[in-house]
Amino acid sequence: MNKDLIVITGALGFIGYNVASFFNEAGKSRLILVDREVRQGRLTSLQYEQYMDAEELLSAPAEFFLRVKAVVHLGASVNTGDTNKEAVFKNNFEYSKKLFDLCTKYNSNFIYASSAATYGDGSKGFDDARRDLEPRNYYAESKHAFDEFVRDREAGPPQVVGLKFFNVYGPFESHKGRMASTILFSYQQAKQDGVIKLFRSHNPSYKDGEQKRDFIYVGDTAKVINFFLEHPELSGIYNLGTGHARTFIDLAQAVFLALGKKPKIEFIETPEQFKKQYQYFTEADMSRFHKAGYMPPMKTLEEGIKEYVVEYLEKGVLLD
Repeated sequence: MNKDLIVITGALGFIGYNVASFFNEAGKSRLILVDREVRQGRLTSLQYEQYMDAEELLSAPAEFFLRVKAVVHLGASVNTGDTNKEAVFKNNFEYSKKLFDLCTKYNSNFIYASSAATYGDGSKGFDDARRDLEPRNYYAESKHAFDEFVRDREAGPPQVVGLKFFNVYGPFESHKGRMASTILFSYQQAKQDGVIKLFRSHNPSYKDGEQKRDFIYVGDTAKVINFFLEHPELSGIYNLGTGHARTFIDLAQAVFLALGKKPKIEFIETPEQFKKQYQYFTEADMSRFHKAGYMPPMKTLEEGIKEYVVEYLEKGVLLD
């Protein structure tokens, strides 16, 4: 039987929708879109074979899975502040294991989303081959647990790729609420109040606003996933960032620049519930990723923010 289907879980979410849209642009329309919540505006904008509920996918017949070339697993509970460990692990660990086993059984490739949150406070660095990590919340624990499950399995799908996403930003993230990127909140503040408010530093090694993150544009993540899909000989767990950390002041200035406004930045206290798990520095070690052969340059923070602001936010393109 011809393996001609690509399954995308979380297909109507932030990264998933961008990936599905990119696949369509690349001529891939035999998509099975999977999610737990229907966003009709997004669904109707895509070319696809079938929409399925996340639980429905697990019980699909053998005839269906025999046609599945690859599963791109992007669906997850992404709230880093979630205190219900059982629910987080059910969605992010147990569900992922079931998909992994189905891909093993039916010889389908498996590409999944991990997270830079697995690195905890970053004190052990950001080496994607390192295993003795100390994640700081249940979301990060669940992602690390699945990475370890994948590494320890002797048998598995023909291709297994885990991508440790760093700080992804870009269009179609507004439905995430407080889990959306700082870029979106900064844009909203700049438009409404003319000022962007950033968290103060509570670490003497970093001045206010000079905390650093590796921000990656969502369009680049879609290109990377497509790259691995087209190179089934590649397997492994890879960091996915730009490899260049930037400050939150850089971010705010880029938002003002995209809006053609003079920068005005203020600093506010970091909420107590975030202080313990706050990351002051993240920067993807991209050496293994580049050895895999991916060559296209990633957008700089300024390039990504300009496209996001000018082509999407200012035009009201949301599809939520």
